[in-house]
Amino acid sequence: MFAMKVTKSFLLGLRNVSRRRNVFPEAAARLQHSQARPETSNAKTLMDIGTRRIFNEDHDIFRRSARRFFQEEVIPYHNEWEKAGQVSREVWEKAGEQGMLGVMIPEEHGGIGADLFSAAVMCEEQMYSNCSGPGFVLHSDIIMPYLSNFGSEEQIKRFIPDMTAGKCIAAVAMTEPGAGSDLQGVKTYAKKDGSDWILNGNKVFISNGWMADLVVVVAVTNREAKTAAHGLSLFLVENGMKGFHKGRKLEKIGLKAQDTAELFFDDVRLPADAILGEPNKGFYYLMNELPQERLLIAVMAIAGCEFMFEETKNYVMQRKAFGKTIAHLQTVQHKLAELKTEICVGRAFVDNCILLHAEKRLDAATASMAKFWASDLQNKVATQCLQLHGGWGYMWEYPIAKAFVDSRVQPIYGGTNEIMKELIARTIVGSK
Repeated sequence: MFAMKVTKSFLLGLRNVSRRRNVFPEAAARLQHSQARPETSNAKTLMDIGTRRIFNEDHDIFRRSARRFFQEEVIPYHNEWEKAGQVSREVWEKAGEQGMLGVMIPEEHGGIGADLFSAAVMCEEQMYSNCSGPGFVLHSDIIMPYLSNFGSEEQIKRFIPDMTAGKCIAAVAMTEPGAGSDLQGVKTYAKKDGSDWILNGNKVFISNGWMADLVVVVAVTNREAKTAAHGLSLFLVENGMKGFHKGRKLEKIGLKAQDTAELFFDDVRLPADAILGEPNKGFYYLMNELPQERLLIAVMAIAGCEFMFEETKNYVMQRKAFGKTIAHLQTVQHKLAELKTEICVGRAFVDNCILLHAEKRLDAATASMAKFWASDLQNKVATQCLQLHGGWGYMWEYPIAKAFVDSRVQPIYGGTNEIMKELIARTIVGSK
């Protein structure tokens, strides 16, 4: 109950911050700089509250509330969720009750109406909890913007309030067995039948897929288009529709509590109002939203690095070898110095990308840089921090073990890092 009261009190402040940023971005920036907030490199720990000039006191209040939410409502139950291969529906509704979902979706659409910085706080706090099960970021900051930006008034009113409340869990179905990072290879097909559409195909690796009440499905609607990109559309498919089936929950090496499923569409009849936006504009919509998705992966990656560093620092300062803690060994000290430096460099770049995106100036290439560099760093940090734990780092009971396996997917989803480099290269030498 206390958390709910805190949430309601700070949401108005966050909305006001968001409005001030939009109207007076330069003045807001000067105000934040004048507050002389310590940067990550100067803080006592890399996860301190009250640091970094991109945030202010309203964001600190939200961070405290989010941190408490993960400590009280997620961490105690995560082990049992890992065994079940999914989280509970109750945690989704509790997240909704406490204002943790749809954070940056406009208030008039049924969201919280805060800003991108608040959404970043939510991403970071989930990573600091080392609990990857709840698919909140995907739901709130990747899928909900599709509806908010491209949905009809009826679609927005029907779905977004329930999504903000945690009563309607969302997934996005892009990947297929033969089409991953290359969206133009999609085979799932929707054909016109009067005013309806008939959807056929299957998807794989769909996060939130098992629990999803609503799925945004990428499908081909024009096989005669001049390019595959000109023939894609997005559809809103609801759980329970005839012909829509969910396959098994997939067993993964990491993200064990996050439900990931196969989805099958067998002559699913969709009404005309199930299409999101305009027919054959799906690729444009996806390209419009992908920079934010890739930025959020980078945000999560750097926060994951910060968590692993602090976990490892605490371990080496307690673990003894040769009569002293291993933190006394110069090789360990130098490794910690290297890791912290690289993490702080990454944090500076990603924070700058957040600022750029808040001002609508983050381009696709820069978002790709953030995604590939930060997720590669996350895996490097995971490997070296596990090494510093020695044999205990390989034991599942130690947090670093879970952080290690959870890190591995980051360079894969959201477009593989090899594809990110290809996109960046095109801005350097031009497309082939």
